[in-house]
Amino acid sequence: MHLLYIGAGFVGSCSAAVSADSGHQALVFDIDQVKIQKLSSKNREQIESCLYEDGLADLLIRHQDRIDFTTDYRKVEECLDTCDAVFLCLPTPEIGETGESNLTYYTTALEQLSEALTKRNSGTQSKRLVIINKSTVPIDTVDLTETILKKHAVQNVGVVSNPEFLVEGKAIQGSLKPDRIVVGAWNEDDFLVMRRIYQRFYDSPNVEYIEVNPKEAAAGKLLANYYLFNKLAVCYDVIGRTCETFPEVRFEHIRRILTSDNRIGSWGFYNSLYAGGSCFIKDARSLSHQLQTKGQEAVLVNETYLANKRQLELFLSRAEKEAKFDWKGKTIALLGTAFKRDTNDIRNSPSIDIVRFLQEKQVEAIRIYDPSAREMFEALFPANETIQYVGHEMEAIVTADCVVVATDWPQFRGVADMILGEKSRPLVMDGRRMLQHRYDDLVAAGCAVIAVGSPLLKH
Repeated sequence: MHLLYIGAGFVGSCSAAVSADSGHQALVFDIDQVKIQKLSSKNREQIESCLYEDGLADLLIRHQDRIDFTTDYRKVEECLDTCDAVFLCLPTPEIGETGESNLTYYTTALEQLSEALTKRNSGTQSKRLVIINKSTVPIDTVDLTETILKKHAVQNVGVVSNPEFLVEGKAIQGSLKPDRIVVGAWNEDDFLVMRRIYQRFYDSPNVEYIEVNPKEAAAGKLLANYYLFNKLAVCYDVIGRTCETFPEVRFEHIRRILTSDNRIGSWGFYNSLYAGGSCFIKDARSLSHQLQTKGQEAVLVNETYLANKRQLELFLSRAEKEAKFDWKGKTIALLGTAFKRDTNDIRNSPSIDIVRFLQEKQVEAIRIYDPSAREMFEALFPANETIQYVGHEMEAIVTADCVVVATDWPQFRGVADMILGEKSRPLVMDGRRMLQHRYDDLVAAGCAVIAVGSPLLKH
């Protein structure tokens, strides 16, 4: 099939790459020239500097004959003559902290697309296609989409909701072996198109292929993200806090007790200083806004958001309250700027608030290391007399007064050995429990350890 993707971000690029792997022809349009140049470079290093996602570069290089990237809208217009489906993969950020979604990118792209659609097939609009929304949008957005299409007199077109449930860092793996495909449409003709696009998964006995209406599909995405976000918040704010309160209660042992219960499940039972990324926070606040706009209470949704925010604030405050650590004039090693491992995405990364906190506390130096997200983070916090970027975690740790582990990169599990090899004994703040297997050794050597899910550890 011939597929068009509007938006070459995380969702659009990964989805298009997997479609090419399924044998479809994909054209990806974006206004960001630098991004398009890198994604179409056929160079692994260039691609990963733009979107660091395991397996994405492999697919883009392997299927370069079936996927094209462009910033030229004339190619989009040409594509529409033979196109079977258009995927809208656009950002829908929150407006301030209101919970309301900013649909400007979405509506602007749809207005432009609608004008082009009326001209297809020499103005006859004879070829039917479907407009597929993969962006995370408010539940009623399908109504807005249909209104804009009708305003421009677009004909012979269907509107579909096909939310993605991808995990950053495992998006390609998850797309090639999904646990479910959710398609929301109003009529059988549109479902037939979607079945052809996802034929390899529709025929698979291992994939749950779910057909619902567009509003149910959009609601399912928001509610799934909220439910997962809530599980993390419960782990941080209830389970973790209990383990921090009772010295004899070890987080890893409690996790084993809880996750061995099949009714509870195992996902989300890892303690952290914050749940960041592009989805959980935004989607929970969006859900809250939509419910309250319709006259419903959203107390539990709001409390989940607040519990996550509280987690980071409490973690940082423990240095002064529990370890009597004075930040002023100190050198801090900050390990990790990506919001989690296996990505260069810094959206809602805890390190953003950590750097701002450290600046307010008037530290002398912040030495920052991340194996993947440095470029993204440095664009937000340029190097200066206080903020220094280094090429290895060891460079950050040397003579540091405090070491903060903020991202769960696997290599950071070896940081304890580096600390123990130094003469100084810094305060260790483990926001991911990456060093839990060495807490006793660090304490025995004279370090104080503050870790999520543990009380203050020291001699």
